[in-house]
Amino acid sequence: MPRRLLVTSALPYANGQIHIGHLVEYLQTDIWVRFQRMRGHEVWYAGADDTHGTPIMLRAESEGITPKQLIDRVWHEHKADFDGFLVSFDHFGSTDCDENRELAQGIYRNLKAAGLIELRAVEQFYDPVKAMFLPDRFVKGECPKCGAADQYGDSCEKCGATYSPTELKNPYSAVSGSVPVRKSSEHHFFKLSDPRCEAFLREWTQHPDRLQPEARNKMREWVGEEGGESKLGDWDISRDAPYFGFEIPDAPGKYFYVWLDAPVGYYASFLQLCRARGLDFAEWTRPDSATEQYHFIGKDILYFHTLFWPAMLRFAGYRTPTNVFAHGFLTVDGEKMSKSRGTFITAASYLQQGLDPEWLRYYFAAKLNASLEDIDLKLEDFVARVNSDLVGKYVNIASRCAGFLAKRFDGRVDGAALGHPLIAQLRAAADEVAALYEAREFGKAMRRVMELADAVNVFVDAEKPWELAKLDGRDADLHRVCTVALECFRILTLYLKPVLPAVAGKVEAFLGIAPLVWADVGQGLNADHPVNAYQHLMQRVDSKRIDALVEANRQTLEPAKAAPAKPSKPAGASSGPSTPNTSAGAAMSDAASHAAGHPHATDNPSIGIDDFAKVDLRIARIAKAEHVEGADKLLRLQLDLGPLGTRQVFAGIKSAYAPEALEGRLTVMVANLAPRKMKFGLSEGMVLAASDDTGGVAGLFILSPDSGAQAGMKVK
Repeated sequence: MPRRLLVTSALPYANGQIHIGHLVEYLQTDIWVRFQRMRGHEVWYAGADDTHGTPIMLRAESEGITPKQLIDRVWHEHKADFDGFLVSFDHFGSTDCDENRELAQGIYRNLKAAGLIELRAVEQFYDPVKAMFLPDRFVKGECPKCGAADQYGDSCEKCGATYSPTELKNPYSAVSGSVPVRKSSEHHFFKLSDPRCEAFLREWTQHPDRLQPEARNKMREWVGEEGGESKLGDWDISRDAPYFGFEIPDAPGKYFYVWLDAPVGYYASFLQLCRARGLDFAEWTRPDSATEQYHFIGKDILYFHTLFWPAMLRFAGYRTPTNVFAHGFLTVDGEKMSKSRGTFITAASYLQQGLDPEWLRYYFAAKLNASLEDIDLKLEDFVARVNSDLVGKYVNIASRCAGFLAKRFDGRVDGAALGHPLIAQLRAAADEVAALYEAREFGKAMRRVMELADAVNVFVDAEKPWELAKLDGRDADLHRVCTVALECFRILTLYLKPVLPAVAGKVEAFLGIAPLVWADVGQGLNADHPVNAYQHLMQRVDSKRIDALVEANRQTLEPAKAAPAKPSKPAGASSGPSTPNTSAGAAMSDAASHAAGHPHATDNPSIGIDDFAKVDLRIARIAKAEHVEGADKLLRLQLDLGPLGTRQVFAGIKSAYAPEALEGRLTVMVANLAPRKMKFGLSEGMVLAASDDTGGVAGLFILSPDSGAQAGMKVK
């Protein structure tokens, strides 16, 4: 039965360029959307630029323009990038629009009427020169732990300590350089800790048909088990003037925090589309709607999309998402994208170098799956795979056979040959390939399609049409072989169309057929209708062009500017891991919220293999985990290293993990780190964790090996 789907991707922040890390998400979404359209479903793909917040305001000021001028310029840049990579938004708008103001204020009023908005006094640092409250990352000073200068207000980049801005020594404003003062202000909070929200989110996040298993498990740490306690805290949703955003109704000088109106921007963009296309917005968004709603996001913003956003919708009277699909980050040649190495590649630079966007669409598709795993763009592999799969296997089929049809058979296929067993084999794979697309297992889908392409090439190699063309009396065989190959090529094109829409369009023109839909898999070419002259479909990737791309993106890193690119956490929020009772709302970072699921690129000095070999990394089983009396951020871990015995380690992960959630898990530890004597006892190593730029709870994840690893195994 035809389905009705509203699909979105995370909104890119209007404070920077689209890079290839961002494209992982937009291409994943676009491929899924194009597949659903081919299946005959009603699909609307809505997106927008995320345009509000302090970073936008300060950047516009630094450029001597208004925020609206800045976001308008960036919107055109982003739209050009998406168009260049064939991302098929039905509508791409901006969160700075009347529809978003209307919806955000309406949602706020409904939440307030439901008793879920509360006013509280919050003490923050205030810049007396700029006359503005300072988010944590806009305060700098000396680290209270190690004394390092010029550290941000939430964590020290030198020693790794986390703290609150008020703990900094000799603090100063990163905006004006002035000494900030403490000042209290009244803030609006969404009461996410309300028992109604807790009960709803516990059911919503743990539903077996909603969220990926990894995401469900992560959310369970926040919502807790039935009858137990949750970590959900109330969410600060307001900011004080000056602020670029929407003013809160009946609260002069108070503005919605950007992360409140940003997800509402999904609906605002769709509302604009509905008004333009004559769709019934209420029919799609009311609680009992039979439509489906899917969000594609990066795993770093899961909290916003699986806690705050569903709760806002539920208690404001809207339908909740059918599912939220999260993906991992992108590395290049196994490392974070780097400006100095030239691998921080922008979408615009890729296109400006004349590289085919469908090369990257295919390569990402070949890497993507339905999990939260990171994917790696290996530049040499990129060249080899595109040349081998797309040119050597797929396009090669048509290029070797189409010319004979035109020259010898008036461009007409042999109708009798369309029942060949090889064609039946390719048609029989339609349901399998469709199921893989539906499940977002694009990598498996591409492998299956290339297996089918291999079978066709084996057939062509065995039949040798170039030799048949030279032999007298073999025209019938030549006609049969070329017909089978070309019909197989049509089917392969159908299977690849969600990934290669431009190439598919060229093939449709070449074959003289209507735009391919999934139901066409069994239709076959028309023997009475000639195909057109074959035109070259795709060229090979020249590795020199990739070298030129890297060189074009290579930049010398400059010392950090006085003002950060964007704040790390909401004003008045806690400091992350160092604070015992961090709420989900307080733990989120502005930086993560606008990265569209991708980490910032930074550079670290290179080391040699000998340096790495000095670090003894081992699999460890967390035999016991417990709180440490008197420690704000530490947990005491007893680690089982198998034949190496047990170790005691103090880990600063208290705000991110409950002790009982850790016991029995496998992780990775540095086993040859010199023991450190602490006032709580001796720490005999270090467990490894991944984190965002701030080290905050929003991006703190201890490493876990694949199943099958055993305690004591060496990691190398």
